[in-house]
Amino acid sequence: MKIQTVEERKVLNLIELRGYKLIKREEQEDAINFIVKLSRGKKAVILCLLNRKVVGVLFVRKLRKFMDAIGVEKGVIVANARYTFASKREARKYGIELIPRRFPPFNIFKHKLVPKHEILPPEKVKDLLKELHIKPHQLPRIKASDVAVIAIGAKTGDIIKVTRKSLTAGKHVSYRFVAPG
Repeated sequence: MKIQTVEERKVLNLIELRGYKLIKREEQEDAINFIVKLSRGKKAVILCLLNRKVVGVLFVRKLRKFMDAIGVEKGVIVANARYTFASKREARKYGIELIPRRFPPFNIFKHKLVPKHEILPPEKVKDLLKELHIKPHQLPRIKASDVAVIAIGAKTGDIIKVTRKSLTAGKHVSYRFVAPG
């Protein structure tokens, strides 16, 4: 059995947390490509960069070319490295998600102190806001850089439903607005 790198464990954790289905895994000299099936039937590519200290624009463009070649719309880069400003800008331009260095290689939701987080579907968001007579930005905030938010794949502007177990109430549901951060 081959020993997995930290980066590879992060990718496998991300696939599990988001409910993706692994279709193909390709190893290269300094990277591993994972082709996954998303929940809506579309495909995505996750590029796992190994032994890097800095991730630059070159890798973002390389992933974009690979995405175009196989006809995939979504791309993700996972690296245990720092992303340059230019690579972040380029990734935003192409709609590629950059997973930060601090993303854990284990499932954070298995810890007893971390409550269940889930993205609220648009139709439920509409009902919730109507019921509470508020606008989304009036909800308590959670930063887009929060590990739980990254784990479930929420984006700025989404509303997250957080369900906690409570000794007195049984379960407590709260909602958070994903703010830039």
